[in-house]
Amino acid sequence: MERVTGIGGFFFRAEDPEALADWYASMLGVDRVPLYMEDQPWTQEGGVTAFAPMGRETTMLGDASRSWSINFRVRDLTAMVAQLRSAGVEVEVDPEAYAMGRFASLADPEGNVVQLWEPAVREK
Repeated sequence: MERVTGIGGFFFRAEDPEALADWYASMLGVDRVPLYMEDQPWTQEGGVTAFAPMGRETTMLGDASRSWSINFRVRDLTAMVAQLRSAGVEVEVDPEAYAMGRFASLADPEGNVVQLWEPAVREK
């Protein structure tokens, strides 16, 4: 059976797409989609990706008007949170360390939920 090899894009509506693209680039380092083929797009590092449809009653996505949330892997959650907070972004760090790692949540300027995940180091 053929399988997809990863996520090739994430597309969503925004009130101000230009400003939101700038925010993701400056706050989280997600480069804008290039206008020309010779320009390099943002490339994520290899790693696991959760693909999880959720029930309508979930609170993980924010209020009921939100239908998506994105989770970004980070190498150093503490450093990323400090960087965001120094830029004036409110970030809530989950105080619990889970078997799969540590998490923090924030909202982008349009109120979309963004989760940061520092995966736990797996022993080999």
